Amino acid sequence: MMLAVATMMANAQNVKVGDMAPDFTQTSINGEQMSLSQFRGMVVLLDFWASWCGPCRRENPNVVAVYEKYKGQKLKNGKKFVVLNVSLDTDKNKWAAAIEADHLSWNTHVSDLQGWNNAVAKQYGITSVPTNVLIDDKGVVVAVNLRGEALDAALKKLRK
Repeated sequence: MMLAVATMMANAQNVKVGDMAPDFTQTSINGEQMSLSQFRGMVVLLDFWASWCGPCRRENPNVVAVYEKYKGQKLKNGKKFVVLNVSLDTDKNKWAAAIEADHLSWNTHVSDLQGWNNAVAKQYGITSVPTNVLIDDKGVVVAVNLRGEALDAALKKLRK
């Protein structure tokens, strides 16, 4: 069990629970600039993934399920829940096709299309995908690398 926790923590080496989530700006799938700071006041699941990543694609139904469950619910301080996907893709067409195929219906998808050289992935110390960071309404990291039931449980704690 300790090895699994250590491995999960190693996936996001530059951010730890209790840290302020570092701000960044990247280009959305629609060509708009999007920053993490524009979501301050909301609970954010910062989700690092790629269209070519089998484990990411298998985890996407869990992300969709929590998004559908919590997107309309009031969280602490009356804030909402948003998923902000950071893609480590290099091909915009494959990235867009995966978003559609996996029913990632939210419009908060960003990438610099630099693959493993993605600036945000480097900033956060991402060494494998999928990796996610749960950020509270104040911009503080509250959890790293939650999957399935663990993600749902963490979001339940943030409900009103």
